[in-house]
Amino acid sequence: MVSAGMIVSRRHKPNRLSELTESTADSGLLNERILLLIFKSMNWDPHLLCLISCVSRKLNAVAKRVLWKELCASRASRMVSALINGEPNLRVGDGWHALAKLLFYCCGCVPSRHFRIDQTLPGHFVKLSRFSKTSGQSFLMKRCQSDLLYISDPCEHTMRGNIDDLGIFRGVIRGFMKSKTRACLIKRQIELEQQIRCPYCGQRVWSMTTAKLVPKSAATRLGSHHDKLEYFVCVNGHLHGSCLLVPLSSDDNHDLDDGDNDDDDDEENGVDNDQMAIRAGLQNGRLSSSGEEIWEGSSSLTTHQAEVNALC
Repeated sequence: MVSAGMIVSRRHKPNRLSELTESTADSGLLNERILLLIFKSMNWDPHLLCLISCVSRKLNAVAKRVLWKELCASRASRMVSALINGEPNLRVGDGWHALAKLLFYCCGCVPSRHFRIDQTLPGHFVKLSRFSKTSGQSFLMKRCQSDLLYISDPCEHTMRGNIDDLGIFRGVIRGFMKSKTRACLIKRQIELEQQIRCPYCGQRVWSMTTAKLVPKSAATRLGSHHDKLEYFVCVNGHLHGSCLLVPLSSDDNHDLDDGDNDDDDDEENGVDNDQMAIRAGLQNGRLSSSGEEIWEGSSSLTTHQAEVNALC
């Protein structure tokens, strides 16, 4: 016959296997130093980091706290150094995972009230991007040019039934809470968009077109028409936008390289020579030489939605 005391002792008998698992977990996969060495040996493959972030909440927490930051510093050392501005513990935007997504992921495009297109383009990982703070100045009004904005060269997409290519770009403003750009948006009492969210952190956004804070230099820099672009800035300082790029044939590119411009034809078509020169320069990789090329560095061939969600 089993006594009540024996039952109580059995109920409180420790589960040694459970205790052993818990005690050794931190010295294994959840040990930050081990994980740092593992991913360093894998050259900071963002796809693998996405996958391991999906395994458990604990691994996801470690990735958000340590691994995404190290990946960003490895891939974009100059950009990260400028964003933290000598404060190694500074939180960038909504976190390093959001910055990592911005570095490697073109967010695609959906129609909006100021940018109407007849199709939606899905987002995708990109193998190589170039971000430049010099280019970023072209996207800031004069009163806001003390802000530091890193902007990417546009990711070009062919539009169905349209002679213009679609350019999709993204960027981040350093210390957005204290920036002149945010101060202008607040002063003008611009309302946050109802239907659009930041593709990098999920937060609400302002339309810079609605706020009338899009300088003409942005269109020139992109090689676009001023009335055919729009971009948004979220409450964490992430920027994303789209534009229609001026048509540029191979003949145009050759002519621009040779310095032979047909001004009359360009004026008749409403295409500015500067815009065509910018577009040609972007294609040849000349204009953003002061920026930083950011290589994905992954051998993965496919990207699953779960990997994208791990960065959100």
